[in-house]
Amino acid sequence: MICASHKICGHSRFLMVKSLALSFSCFSSKTQITNSSESREVSNLFKLPSPSFAVSSRRLKRVLRSNKWSESVEMELGKLNVQLNNYVVNQVLKSLSDSEMAFRFYLWVESRPGFKHDHFTTKSIIVLLLKDQNFNLLSQVLSRIRENGFSMHRSLYRILVSGYVKTGMFDHAIVTFDEMVESGCRVFSVDYNKFIGVLVHNCCFDLAEKYYDMMIPQGYSLSWFTYSRFICGLCKVGNITLVEKLLDDMNETGCVPDIWAYNTYLDSLCKEKRLDSAIGVLNTMKKKGREPDVVTYTTIFNGLCNVRRFSDAVELWDEMVKKGFRPDVVACQALIFGLCNNGKVEIAFEIMMGMIKDEIKLTVSIYNAVISGFYRVGSFDKAQKIDSFMRRNGCKPDVVTYNIHLNYYCNNVMLDEAHNLMDIMEMEGINPDKYSYNQLLKGLCKANRLREAYALIATEMEGKGFCDVVSCNILIEALCMARNVQTAYKLFEEMGRKGIDPDTVTYGTLIKGFFIKGHHKKAKELFDHMVNAGVAPNVNAYTTMVHYLCKSGRVDFACKLFHDMIEKGISPDVVSYSALINGLCKASRVTEAMDLYEDMSNRGLSPDNLTYTLLIGGLLQEKKAVLACRIWDHMMENGFTLDKMISERLINAMKLRTS
Repeated sequence: MICASHKICGHSRFLMVKSLALSFSCFSSKTQITNSSESREVSNLFKLPSPSFAVSSRRLKRVLRSNKWSESVEMELGKLNVQLNNYVVNQVLKSLSDSEMAFRFYLWVESRPGFKHDHFTTKSIIVLLLKDQNFNLLSQVLSRIRENGFSMHRSLYRILVSGYVKTGMFDHAIVTFDEMVESGCRVFSVDYNKFIGVLVHNCCFDLAEKYYDMMIPQGYSLSWFTYSRFICGLCKVGNITLVEKLLDDMNETGCVPDIWAYNTYLDSLCKEKRLDSAIGVLNTMKKKGREPDVVTYTTIFNGLCNVRRFSDAVELWDEMVKKGFRPDVVACQALIFGLCNNGKVEIAFEIMMGMIKDEIKLTVSIYNAVISGFYRVGSFDKAQKIDSFMRRNGCKPDVVTYNIHLNYYCNNVMLDEAHNLMDIMEMEGINPDKYSYNQLLKGLCKANRLREAYALIATEMEGKGFCDVVSCNILIEALCMARNVQTAYKLFEEMGRKGIDPDTVTYGTLIKGFFIKGHHKKAKELFDHMVNAGVAPNVNAYTTMVHYLCKSGRVDFACKLFHDMIEKGISPDVVSYSALINGLCKASRVTEAMDLYEDMSNRGLSPDNLTYTLLIGGLLQEKKAVLACRIWDHMMENGFTLDKMISERLINAMKLRTS
C-alpha cells in the first residue's frame, strides 16, 4: 500500500511538472513574438538621423580641403547633414594646417544655431594661430571670446603667454599674464616662476621684481633655479640691494642658490670692494652645504689682492689647497698677478714654487708676472734667474717676456743690452712688436739720443707700421724736456699728415712745453685746438693750464678753467686744487683759497706741504691767526711740518692775540 501510494504521488508530480513546462514554453514563444515587434518599433523611434562623429568630421574635412575659404565652401558645409558638436569641431580644427581657413571655419561653426565653443575648440584655434604667427586673427578671436563672456582656463593663458614669448612679443605676454591674474582663475607658483624666468632672461628686472612682490604675499616662492638666474641677472646690472633681499627670502624658505649665482654675487661684491661681505658669503655657502669651487676662490683672490689684503688672499689660498682643490691656471694667475702687481713678488715666488712642487704646469704668463715683479722691486738677478728657470722647465719665452726685459733695460738706459735683446728675439724667431720698438724709443729718449730716436721712427717703425700716437708722444715729450719745443710742434703737425690722431697726452705735453718756454699765447691756442678737435682735456691738461695761468698772474682765467673742468664731470685731483690755491694765495685772495681748501677737504683730498704753507702765510697776513692755527693742526695731522720762518710768525701772532 505504501509502495503503491508512493507511485501514485510520484506520477502526479511528473504530470504537474510536464504541465508547467508546456505552459512556460507557450508563454515564451508568445513573448518572443511580442518582443520582436516592440524592438522594431523602439529601433525606428531612436534611429540617428545623421552619421557618426567620425563620419561627420571626415565629411567636414573633405569640404575644407580647399586652400581658400569661399562662399561655395560655406554653402557646401551648410548642405552637409552632420550634427555639429564640440568634439567634431575640435577634431576638424586640429586637422587644419592653414590658420586662416581654421579661423573662417571657427566663425562659421559659431554662427550655427545652438552651437557654443568650449575650452577645447578655443584652445585648438589659439594654438594654430600662434603657430602661424597670425596675430591679427588671434586678436579677433580673443575679442570674440571676451564679447561672448567666455571664461578662459589658465591653460589657455599659459599657451598665449608662451606663444607671445617665443615670438618676442613681450608686451603682449605681460598684458596676457596680467589678464590671467585679474581674471580670477587660480595662478600657481609655477606660472610666476616661468614668467619671472622669462623676464629675467630678457633683462626686464624691474618687471621681474614687480611680479615677485606680487607672488610672495600669496605664499608662493621661486624655485632655486629661478632665484639663481634672477640673482645672476641683477648682479650684472649692479642691483645688489635686491639680490640681498632675494637671498634673505631664500634663507627663510631653506632654498640655496646654485654655485653660479654665488660666484656671480661674489664677483659683484669684490668689484664693490666689499671683501668682508664676500668672505661672509663664502662662510655662508659652506654652512648651507654649497661647497665653493675654484672659481669662488679665484674671484675672492682677485678682490683681496686689488685692495692689498695679501695675507688674507694667501690664507684663503692655503685653505683651498688643504681642502684638496687642485688650483687651475686661472686661480694661480689671479693670485700671482695680484701679488706681483702690488710689490709682493717674494710671496708670489713662494706660491709659484709650491705649484711646481705639486706638478701644476705653469704658463708663460705666470713666469712673466714674476719676472716683471722682480724687476719692479729692483731685483735684476732674480728676474734673470726666473727667466733661466722657465727655459729649463721647457716653457719658451714669448714676445711679452722679451718686452718685460726690454722695459727694464730701457728704463735704466741699458741700451746695448736692449739692442742685443732685439737681435736675440729675431734670431729665435720672435718678431719684436710695436711695444718692443716703443720701449727702445723710450730708452733712446731717456739717454737724450734724440736723433737716433727720430731715425728709429723714420727708418724702421714707420715702414713696419709700428709708429703710433704712443711713439710720437714719447719723442714729443723728450723734445719738450730738451726745450726743443719747435721741433716737437713740427712732429705734432707731421702726425696729422701721417694719419695719426693726437690724444690728450700729445696736447698736454706740448701745452706744458710752450708754457715753460714762455709762449703762453701758443699754449692757449693749442688748448683751444684740442677742444675744437673733439679731444676731451683730462685732469692733467686742465691742471697744466691752471698752474701756468696762475704763475703768469691770470688767476681769474685759471678759476674759470677750473670750474669748467668740474662742470664737464672731471674731478680735480690734489695737484689741481693745490695749483689754484697757490695762485689765489699769491694773489692775496686768501678767502677764495680757503673756500677751495674746504671743498678739497670735503672731497677727501689733502694739500701738499707748499699749499699748507702758502695758506697759513696768507691767513697770517690777513691777521687770521686762529684760522691759520687750525690749518696748522690739519697740516701736522697729515704728516707735514711747517718751515721755521712761518712757524715763528704763527707763534708770535698767537702770543699777540693772548696778550
